[in-house]
Amino acid sequence: MDFSLSDEMRDMKRTIRDFVDNEVEPCAMQIEEEDHIPQHLIDQAKEMGLFGMSIPEQYGGLGLNMVEKCLLLEELGRANMSFTTYIGAHTGIGTTGIVELANEELKQKYLPGLASGEKLGAFALTEPDSGSDATNMKTSAVLKGDKWILNGMKHFITNAPEAEVFTVIAVTDKEKGARGGFTAFVVEKDSPGFSIGTIERKMGLRGSHTSEVIFEDCEVPKENVLGIEGKGYSSALRILSKGRVALGARCVGACDKLVELSAKYAQQRVQFGQPIASFQAIQWMLAEMATDTEAARALTYRVAWMVDQGLPVLKEGPMVKLFASEALGRVVDKAVQVHGGMGYMKEFPVERFYRDARLTRIYEGTNEIQRMVIAARLLKELQI
Repeated sequence: MDFSLSDEMRDMKRTIRDFVDNEVEPCAMQIEEEDHIPQHLIDQAKEMGLFGMSIPEQYGGLGLNMVEKCLLLEELGRANMSFTTYIGAHTGIGTTGIVELANEELKQKYLPGLASGEKLGAFALTEPDSGSDATNMKTSAVLKGDKWILNGMKHFITNAPEAEVFTVIAVTDKEKGARGGFTAFVVEKDSPGFSIGTIERKMGLRGSHTSEVIFEDCEVPKENVLGIEGKGYSSALRILSKGRVALGARCVGACDKLVELSAKYAQQRVQFGQPIASFQAIQWMLAEMATDTEAARALTYRVAWMVDQGLPVLKEGPMVKLFASEALGRVVDKAVQVHGGMGYMKEFPVERFYRDARLTRIYEGTNEIQRMVIAARLLKELQI
């Protein structure tokens, strides 16, 4: 595994670092207070090609491999996490299925607009009664003539209020269920029978919107089946496995930022006549934060490399999500402790990171589910 950077990738990382530090972060408090990402930041992200990171160049994207994509997402992870989520959900689970599973006609139809950021992508799997238990899905799709008719509801769908293109998993054969009875579809927001339901009020990630998606006799063209009919469950697992690697990179970036913020504060904050960075208790917290960050980075890039080699990551992808999100939880908790009382104040970014980071252990598959998936794969591989 060789993670040395090309001059082009080094320049791109530097460009995004400058964008995050000089454009996004100055708007962080505004995003938090207004629950809205300023349009000029989205427009700048479009100009930089960030919405097309993993979309092939022939469709207008940057055509990055997984390692390269993680390098950029790591930089974005240093930013306000709602902004990172807005782009990350689009470039990850929002578009991965279309890139990897769609036929050429669907790719030509949807990928150019998704790559430019003209259209935003979202992934709709979770339902009120099938969160971690995705096999209990109720949303149905019935073929009538040249259209599929979808009925049901999804919820907790990231980017749904703004998205134009949705990857939707629905039941096409109730008897078969997850074993051949789920199918993936590309659904447009202006499809007849499609609507957005309640927009959720969340503890954190203000500016990143999550809502219900409702299908009432929603009409989807027959040709909008994504991949093979009946293989929607395996398609969802494939999409999520790669999305979890990308999420790991975003967590690493956030950890990096929190280590920097904490180290700087510890050197500036004076107690008992000296900077608190001189106290062993603070030094040990910083050491543990940095170690967690580097361990998460190493695992993330190893699995990203595996993806680029075409190796299966059905066990390793969940490992990245599990370890990186929990590492972020430990890092951000120590960051608040290093900052003391000021870490609990909204004027300091660690307070926002603390609330935002909590969701990384829940969305894109809870960490309890990641443990179950990892253990199941491990036991299968090591079966005597």
